[in-house]
Formats: sequence, structure tokens, C-alpha cells
Amino acid sequence: MSQIKAQRIKSLDLLKGLVIIFMALDHTRDYFHFSSFLFDPTDPEKTNFVLFFTRWVTHFCAPAFSLLAGTSAYLIGRRKSKLELSSFLLKRGLWLVFIEFTIVIFGWSFNADFNSFGLLVIWSLGISMIFLAGIIYLPMKYILLFSLILIFGHNLLDNISFDHSILWSIIHERAYFNIFGGIKIRVIYPIVPWIGVMSLGYYMGKFYDKTIEAKKRQQLFAIIGVSAILLFVIVRYINLYGNPKHWEDYGTLLQTLYSFLDPLKYPPSLSYLLMTIGPSFLLLGVSENVKGRVTDFISTFGKVPFFFYIIHIYVIHFFAMILAEITGYGWQAMILDGFVSGQSQLVGYGVNLWFVYVIWIGIIIILYPFCRKFSLYKLSHKGKWWLSYF
Repeated sequence: MSQIKAQRIKSLDLLKGLVIIFMALDHTRDYFHFSSFLFDPTDPEKTNFVLFFTRWVTHFCAPAFSLLAGTSAYLIGRRKSKLELSSFLLKRGLWLVFIEFTIVIFGWSFNADFNSFGLLVIWSLGISMIFLAGIIYLPMKYILLFSLILIFGHNLLDNISFDHSILWSIIHERAYFNIFGGIKIRVIYPIVPWIGVMSLGYYMGKFYDKTIEAKKRQQLFAIIGVSAILLFVIVRYINLYGNPKHWEDYGTLLQTLYSFLDPLKYPPSLSYLLMTIGPSFLLLGVSENVKGRVTDFISTFGKVPFFFYIIHIYVIHFFAMILAEITGYGWQAMILDGFVSGQSQLVGYGVNLWFVYVIWIGIIIILYPFCRKFSLYKLSHKGKWWLSYF
């Protein structure tokens, strides 16, 4: 039992660590790369190889977070009654939604007016946990069925739209709204099918029970991962269902590849989820016995993903403010009233992509000792209830 548990923690933390480090790369690019204010990095007609894959690799982050949050809920539930787990998920979900609309929003904007709100990844995790608080009462086979229906069937809703309906947008349609005479609401992460991804992760957690042999789990996850990747290629190639953003033949191999590998993320299409969840399963299947300093370094971030998420936003934004000041744009240009890439006052600001990578590596190095210290604090203070919310 202890051996399985140790392997489980290592593989889960490794995946969480990898995706959160890649997420930091994307956010560093958002705040520092000069082209962020000019065009979409996935635009086949304007991007280049390094820029496209700098953005593409970060597509794996949100699905992995959601999937593993569900798995963590299952593992926590092994020590609790269903009622206790449901209560915990409900409270933690509400807590995450609150954090999204306060600490996270301020970190993105540094704007004390709070006139622009985004329903982003922390919101998505929080609202999914609230739903999961009820879903866990279903038999496991029905949780799997529910998850697959949402993931594979939600694109049937693509052609349904209600003008100016913020409720429908929250459910399944990316949109922007102005409410109460000037407050901006950006619905970036509609809740469907993210709820299904988290509940799939909850179902996945049962394969870490002591009754499941590690080798069988690894083989199963590897098979699921490879199958999902192959299914992505098939579904995406057919170009009929599973992604409203069809790929196009641009006449060159690279541009066509960019289009093919850029399925719709907001909301996440079936193609997008197959493309991202498949490699996550595959990595979990092959990484349980991976050891070494690099693995330990990456896993440190994976042990405290929420802590890292909060502080990395503030650190990136703070350094961006310094760069804006020393390059003549003024630190005030980084007081934002929306997402950073949409700020017209920052057109022309920024550095090249290679320097973005230097800044990103520097930020990871700076934050590592803080994450390690907090990880050790959590390990030595397991009795503190509030730590479960971080």
C-alpha cells in the first residue's frame, strides 16, 4: 500500500509540476513578448514554429489541472465519508470562485477598481468542484458515463446560442458582457465540459486503490493515452464533429499543421480534450517509477500548484511593470482594465521570444525555494485544516 501511494504521488505531482511550469511560460509570454499585443500566436499566417509551440504546449495545463483535481478528490475521499467529502468539495469550490474574483483578478490587472472580471481557470476548477460535490453520490459507472457524455457530446450544443445571455455563456459559450454600467465580464471558461473532465478524474482515482496492481494501472493509462491521441487525429482529420474551428489547408506543411493542432479551447472542444488529456494519461502511465533530481525539482511545484499559481501571477506582473517603466511606457501602463494582450497602450512594448524564455526560467528559479518551503510546511503541519484549501 505504501509503495503504491508513493508512486501515485510522484506521478501525479510530476504531471502537475510539468503543466504548471508550462503555464508560467504562457503567462510570461503574455506579459513580455512584443507580439502578444499584435496577433494570436496560433495564427498560421502570422506565427512561427517556436512561437506556435510555445503557446501550444500550454494547452495541456487546464485539462490536466481539472483531471487531477478530480483524482485528488477521490484520494481525499478514501479518508472521509461521502458527506464529509461533499462538504469539503463544496466549500473548496466556493473558496476558489471567491479567490478568482478577488486575489487572482487583482494579480492579473493590478487595478483596484475591479472593473473587469474574467471567468478563468480557477473559476472553472471551483465551479466544477461544486458540481462534483453532488456527482460523487452516483455509482462509479454512472460517473464515468456522465463524464464521457459531457466530453464526447457537448459539441452538439455548438449551434445553440442565445443573444446576450450570460447564463448560456457561462454554460457553453465564450462571450463578453458589460453589466451594471461598465463592469466587464469575460466568460473564458464556460463550465461545460470542464465538469465532465473533473468527474472523469474522480473516476480515474479508483485505479490508485490498493486492489489495483501498479503495472496494470500503468498499462491501462498508457493504452487510454495512446487511444485518445489516435482518436484526436481521426476526429480532427474528419473535420466534421468535435471542433467548430475546422482546420484548413494553407498550402504549406507547417501552416496546415498549425491549423490542425489548434482546436477550439474556449470552450474546450472534443478534439482539444482528446489532444490534451491523451498525453496526460500516457505520462501518468509511464512516469510512476521515474526518479532523479529533475523529477524532484518539477514535482516540487506539483505539490503546491495553487500556491504557485497565485504567486507566479504577481511576480510576472510585477516584473512586467518594471520593464514597462524602464522601456519608456511607464509602470502605469501595466494597470490594466482587461486582459494584458488586449491593452492598446502596450502595442510596441515587449521583448523577443528568446528573452521571454530567459525571464521564464528566472521566474521558475526564483519561485522554487518558496514552493519547496511551503511544500515542506504542508508536510509537517498536516493537522492544520486550512492548508487543504491551498
